[in-house]
Amino acid sequence: MYQNIQSLLLRDLASLQKEIAAYPDDNSLWATLPGTGNSGGNLALHVAGNLRHFVGALIGKSGYIRERDLEFSTKNLSREQVIEILDQCTREVQSALEACDESILKTDFPAEIKGTDRQTGAILMHLMAHLNYHLGQINYHRRILGQK
Repeated sequence: MYQNIQSLLLRDLASLQKEIAAYPDDNSLWATLPGTGNSGGNLALHVAGNLRHFVGALIGKSGYIRERDLEFSTKNLSREQVIEILDQCTREVQSALEACDESILKTDFPAEIKGTDRQTGAILMHLMAHLNYHLGQINYHRRILGQK
């Protein structure tokens, strides 16, 4: 199970990088659509910040300090800059997960999340679902903008 979680997180981070690269231009990455509050760029920064914090820093001790507000307020980075942030995220996630094994799934996660202590396996599955939720939003956002 652990190898599957690791493999899927890395696969979907690679898919996220391909989505960002596929935007028609840098400006479209930061566009918001009617009825939405976030751009594809901000969602990508949010996914990276989330994984760098919960996997890279808390599991892997990377030293990353999350600034969640910046994930949503940063604007106008190039697609290449966002991809570099996602590359860094991927390296930190891979390093953290390669240093562990299956036994981590049953350990308590190293931080309390929303008042609940949970096993690391449940947190990793939640993080995988969170990544995929936003990956789907970004894919849809990009495809709508590409048709204009």
